[in-house]
Amino acid sequence: MTGGYTGKILRVNLTTKSTRSIPTEKYEEYGGGHGMGSAIFFDLVGDQLPFEAFDPRNLIIMMNHPFAGTFMPGSGRCEVQGLAPMLHPVEWFAHSNFGGRFTAQLKFAGWDGIVVEGAADAPVWINIVDDKVKIESADGIWGMDTWDTQEEISRRVMPGLKYGEWAQVDDRFTTQVPAVVCCGVAGENRSRMGALLHGPGSQAALGGFGGVFGSKNLKAISAIGTGDVPIADPEAFMEARLWFRQFLWDVDDPRRKDMVGGFYFWVNGSPAGANVTNNPYFGANALPLVPARAAACASCPRGCRQRLASGDSNESVCAGTAAVKLEGASLKQTRQANDWVQKYGLGHWHFMPMQGYVQSLYNRGLLGKGKKIECDLPMDQYGTMGFLEMLMNQIATRRGIGNDLTEGLARAAIKWGTYEEDLKSGDLNLAYWGTAMHYDPRSEAEWGFGSLMGERDLMLHAIANYPLHWMPQASEMVGKEPYLSAEQAVQITADAMIPYDGDVFMLDYSDGPTGIYSEHKVKQVAWVKHYEKFWIGSNGFCGWRWPMCFTCNSADNRGATPQAEPRFFNAITGKNITFADGMELGRKIFTLDRAIWTLQGRDRDMEVFPDYIYEKDSGGELLPMYDHTTKKWSYSMSSGRKLDRAKVESWKTKFYDFEGFNTKNGWPTRKTLEDMDLKKVADVMQNKNRLG
Repeated sequence: MTGGYTGKILRVNLTTKSTRSIPTEKYEEYGGGHGMGSAIFFDLVGDQLPFEAFDPRNLIIMMNHPFAGTFMPGSGRCEVQGLAPMLHPVEWFAHSNFGGRFTAQLKFAGWDGIVVEGAADAPVWINIVDDKVKIESADGIWGMDTWDTQEEISRRVMPGLKYGEWAQVDDRFTTQVPAVVCCGVAGENRSRMGALLHGPGSQAALGGFGGVFGSKNLKAISAIGTGDVPIADPEAFMEARLWFRQFLWDVDDPRRKDMVGGFYFWVNGSPAGANVTNNPYFGANALPLVPARAAACASCPRGCRQRLASGDSNESVCAGTAAVKLEGASLKQTRQANDWVQKYGLGHWHFMPMQGYVQSLYNRGLLGKGKKIECDLPMDQYGTMGFLEMLMNQIATRRGIGNDLTEGLARAAIKWGTYEEDLKSGDLNLAYWGTAMHYDPRSEAEWGFGSLMGERDLMLHAIANYPLHWMPQASEMVGKEPYLSAEQAVQITADAMIPYDGDVFMLDYSDGPTGIYSEHKVKQVAWVKHYEKFWIGSNGFCGWRWPMCFTCNSADNRGATPQAEPRFFNAITGKNITFADGMELGRKIFTLDRAIWTLQGRDRDMEVFPDYIYEKDSGGELLPMYDHTTKKWSYSMSSGRKLDRAKVESWKTKFYDFEGFNTKNGWPTRKTLEDMDLKKVADVMQNKNRLG
């Protein structure tokens, strides 16, 4: 085996209560994480598709990556895959991920990932201590919230362990406690909104994988290891780390600290801990701040979360801390309400839009006691702590209106008869496969197209327009000019986007001939999807940090991408790939995912935005746009824009053709699959009459 891998993947069958291993080498070509997970999913159950997410045949795949357990900056993520019950209209094969220390502990225990299949006949949890794996009874744990679950499992794995003391594991010692990922009461009750939680606030929030845990009678997976991670070339790895320091915020000697465009904590990587509601950027009335310190995932110097002296809302990401809506509440109350979301194991990204929609139905006279949509909640107390706790409890336990809401907004609205009207008006803003609109596809086109060509909201902030979006936005907040002009920003970004580098019009967000409907935008979306699948999904690079195309820390404002990714990968694994090689692997993984979705029933006619995207004006965002009359770039607003249906369809045709898919249905073709050494995939698709 090369560096970065342990050589084996754990396979657990809950139906037969058996365990065995899969040799990592069989899937090593995919890097790790998402790529390995997609390939394993196809090999084990691809020819059985379609089936539903709560079917015992569904898999929960939690994959490591070569960087896990090393000091590779910003690579502490764990990829979760399987059929996702939240997604609509089909429970697509999907992914979510979470940070923290789970991947490191799983690697230290000697495993490159875990694949869970089948369903137990009674509640269980999986106990991994080095190479010893046990399927344990969850008696006394089933029914606990996520925080108590993790504490209780830690006590059972290592009884008597005290914080900071050495504990013996066989003939080895550790000061660590087990890393546990679990579902809450929501997941136990098969909520499609059920999330997986690790630590106090690291959620795999999208897709409803907590509900899949519940359908398998699986409460948690615990991992602790005393091993290490082989690195092929330690000297090259340390040289890469020292080289990478030039792109990081230096707290002792910050470069150009006056330049804030792009959110200073975003672009320069300073440990701002801004993703907890204890920061002035999330409300000017936040001062005075609660004493806090930055918190980070294993191996990450970024520290984008916080641990507060008050002990509430710790280690949650931005969406989690903003998920609950409280009328006139203090920040402390907001943080405490966020903790309820985490304890119940409700996906914060799914819970956030649900509250507003419930309130709108009440305001329209459709929801309440004796109304069209029966609800026994005290709606006149909407937005109070008591109301929110009752709402979460009903969703998690499937009581009252919670029995509908726990199925997700799309399915609930269909049952209530409000779906078509509200999706058309935008009152129900489910822009991407039953998930709420994040960034508006009428403005951030590549975010919208990238989500539509995928299976859920893109949710990768640094990979798409986010730095370009915040460059002028943050500068306006503080009344300063962006530290990069629009022309400079697009040029530096485009230069990093190998293999399409140099095409600045990929970053044109105008309606013009090189704008959002052009072949240039096709290339940008393709780059986003390929980078997402390999460098992010398969290698644990954090989407809050990577790619790093520009920064105000370096002398020339250029970021670490595209040099850093292969430099770290090769040093750890001993391989010799280029950035472009990784992008081609990402293209292969994306095509494999497309094949799985095709077997589930995907076709071109399904890949459309809701009516409101085509019929309602956008509020607009400041983004780089090119004026063909003046031949100049500027940060301009896209307000008032609606997407043009015919032009979107034309763009889709260009995208399918660019990716090697059939332009009539969007399915991968045999030639494309065989050129990627995916003949077995093409054969299964042909047997199912789904080959492009």
